[in-house]
Amino acid sequence: MVFYFTSKVVSPSYLLYMGLDKHENEDLIKWGFPEDVWFHVDKVSSAHVYLRLHTGDTLDDVPQAVIDDCAQLVKANSITGNKMNNVDVVYTMWANLKKTGSMDVGQVGFFKEKEVRKVRVEKRINEIVNRLNKTKEEKFSDLREVREQRDREEREAAKINMQEQKRKEREDEERRKKESELRSYDSLMKSDKMTSNQDDGNDSDDFM
Repeated sequence: MVFYFTSKVVSPSYLLYMGLDKHENEDLIKWGFPEDVWFHVDKVSSAHVYLRLHTGDTLDDVPQAVIDDCAQLVKANSITGNKMNNVDVVYTMWANLKKTGSMDVGQVGFFKEKEVRKVRVEKRINEIVNRLNKTKEEKFSDLREVREQRDREEREAAKINMQEQKRKEREDEERRKKESELRSYDSLMKSDKMTSNQDDGNDSDDFM
């Protein structure tokens, strides 16, 4: 079971989602999307909340209001963190999540600590949590199939883009050839119109 939420504090809106339990979290760690941002309450057990970036965006493009939504959601879904004030929520790109065989189910580390960011949450803001919960949808998803389907679509899109690029390159090459031929033709026509002092209409060698 995966829970989906919509952050509508900005337009276009953002998709947020999290797993039902630690086993779902384990699948999300394994089969998440590279463009997703992972959120977790620092140093205590909590849900794993993911933010789906818009196409072409980076983490720096995400508005602070959306970051705050994610932080409130992950705090609200932490048994311990939900009761605490002034908690830190850590977040990083999914691609920075590191999973080893010695880790417990749902546990995760990082490849690069310097790419982990942190936001302080002073207290739970019910207005934000309630707003997000009103958008909540529950779906049974085969996370592996969802990821593989996404990868297939991305490969197909890349293939189409490559074909389009090659088509444009061929058209550009043909255009350059035609322009080159026209320049050569113009030069030839100008050469035909040139005359010398031997072409003055008098080609006789006789002297009077």
